[in-house]
Amino acid sequence: MTRPRAQASKLAGLIVEQGGEAVVFPLLEISPVADYGPLCSVIANLETYSLAIFISPNAVAFSLPDILASRTWPRSLRPVAIGQSTVGLLASYGLADTLVPAARFDSEAVLELPEMQRASVAGRRVLILRGNGGRELLADQLRERGAEVDCVSCYLRSAPPDAAPLVALWRYGWLDALTISSSEGLRNLVDLLDERTRVCLRSTPVFVPHQRIADLAKELALQRVILGGPGDAGIIAALCTYNWRR
Repeated sequence: MTRPRAQASKLAGLIVEQGGEAVVFPLLEISPVADYGPLCSVIANLETYSLAIFISPNAVAFSLPDILASRTWPRSLRPVAIGQSTVGLLASYGLADTLVPAARFDSEAVLELPEMQRASVAGRRVLILRGNGGRELLADQLRERGAEVDCVSCYLRSAPPDAAPLVALWRYGWLDALTISSSEGLRNLVDLLDERTRVCLRSTPVFVPHQRIADLAKELALQRVILGGPGDAGIIAALCTYNWRR
């Protein structure tokens, strides 16, 4: 398992329930931002926004406690989530009526929602809470549709210093598969490996929850890429139905 440590426990538990052994090795390390000034600025003017998009559970964890410590959440501000894990975390802080895609959990699916079309967002202010870097698709598309968009980085994403734990597992033949939940994590992994270990990666079954990650994996010459459904349920289903003897 290679997702950030804070989001890994549920999937790890599901793997153990199915008789597997879960090894957690985050390919993205999550840490607080050094400058909270931008977040403080939007907190002071939160009621001027119509929509607040939380890109991930980390966006909730690294912004909402500070927001709610300073003020109440405006009734007119509707939260938007990319996936169900984010919806659940928002609910734990008391935020309900979250707008979320019904099936695919990505930026493209959010942009397909009726509430995100030009007729709904033109002239309105939208806040995007996210990590550093990442895709600009949401912000760019919403601006093209007439929205005024502010993006605030409330946490930092970085690669681990090395992949020594995974390399050791490959060396001793103890790594049967990888689950990779983001394109950024996959790029980090490839960059951390030497050519010898990349050969091991190419022949290892890699389970991914999104077509975009699968496409990148194939571009990187990975030979055994298994595309499952979204979220933990999709990954577990793919792991359980995979032909491990092939």
